[in-house]
Amino acid sequence: MTGITQPNSAPILIVEDNRTQAEYLRYILEKEGYSVVITSNGHEAISTVRKTRPLLILTDIMMPEMDGYELCSFLKNDPDIADIPVILVTHLFNPVDVIKGLESGADNFIIKPYTPEIIHTRINSILKAENKPNPNDKPTPLHVVFSDRSHVIRATRLQIINILLSTYEVAIKNNSDLQIAQEKLHYLNDQMQKTLSELKKSNDDLSVENHERKMVETALEAANNKLQLMASITRHDLLNQLNSLQGYLELATLDRNENPELAWTYIDKAHVILQQTVSTVKFTKEYQEIGIKSPVWQNCKRLVSKSLQHTSLHHVSLINAIPDSLEIYADPLIEKVFSNLIENAVRYGGKITRILIDYEELSDLKRIICEDDGSGVPEEEKAMIFHYQYGKNTGQGLFLSQEILSITGISIFETGIPGKGARFEIICPDNTIRFDDTT
Repeated sequence: MTGITQPNSAPILIVEDNRTQAEYLRYILEKEGYSVVITSNGHEAISTVRKTRPLLILTDIMMPEMDGYELCSFLKNDPDIADIPVILVTHLFNPVDVIKGLESGADNFIIKPYTPEIIHTRINSILKAENKPNPNDKPTPLHVVFSDRSHVIRATRLQIINILLSTYEVAIKNNSDLQIAQEKLHYLNDQMQKTLSELKKSNDDLSVENHERKMVETALEAANNKLQLMASITRHDLLNQLNSLQGYLELATLDRNENPELAWTYIDKAHVILQQTVSTVKFTKEYQEIGIKSPVWQNCKRLVSKSLQHTSLHHVSLINAIPDSLEIYADPLIEKVFSNLIENAVRYGGKITRILIDYEELSDLKRIICEDDGSGVPEEEKAMIFHYQYGKNTGQGLFLSQEILSITGISIFETGIPGKGARFEIICPDNTIRFDDTT
């Protein structure tokens, strides 16, 4: 936009005590071809006006000694210079500022923060009005009471309209900017909520992942400790068995000529020891597999069904009442736990006809139940049947079951009534049992 240049090339006077603001205004005006004079206070401005008679005056309001209102009033009350347009530059924080501007006789406002376009618009509108004066537009004193104070306004109708329009324009622009800012704020708030939601989900996923990783680490550590313990136990057992085997073979060798019948008795005993040794070696292989793989979530109902491939029910019926979606977090060998329980019930249950495997949840206690209608377990043996090599067939099955479950903190107890059937309760901590809703 091009400024309107007067024939006498009169300058525009800037009255501004802030040098940075003054130079910015100079830059805007000189870029449009105006010449510019800068003064830093009201007294200096009055002197400059009388010497140079500027085309137009832009004055800041907040200045020491004489503010912009006082400067404008002084200029408008001097007949020789009263016709020079005065534009007040202000932040306009209060409606009283508009009243005071009109009262001082200002021709218009430029409200901070401003843009070069606003500067050009205000100056051009003022200069166009100066080039086409209205002789009928004479200032008429107008008494106004605002904020409990009386004001006398002597501005022309054009001055009043210009100032009110400038104020309204700024209000509209500020309101528009506020709406845009609010829309941006709503958008940013929505984005922030979305980001927070994603962060929360990521944090929840990370918490679950860390929790399961901790469970895996704990399980692996427990498995390692158990393997070291079992290595020590089986080494001791094997040495004892080999020493016994060697002793019986030596006795058989000594008596093979003089007492062949006794020698064969020693050989039979050596054979029994040999079978025990083979069983120990096989057990060691099974035991070392515990904890080799990380614990995983597995469907309990399917585990019970799959466990039947390791044993035979014969005439016994199996009722698998486990809920379809129930999952257990355990060592992958947990399948053997169910096969061991079923095999023990079939083999040692006497007149057993039925095995029930179910899930119970009472208050905070969550457990998987395996019970039958066989002969049960004598009271004095309940705590001993889980010990290594205790009971019938060396007792290794229940010992292994207990070790497999303990990898993830699951425990097992026998709570049946002797003579009415065995009842094994597998007690599951909260972090090892769940229902999978996707099943």
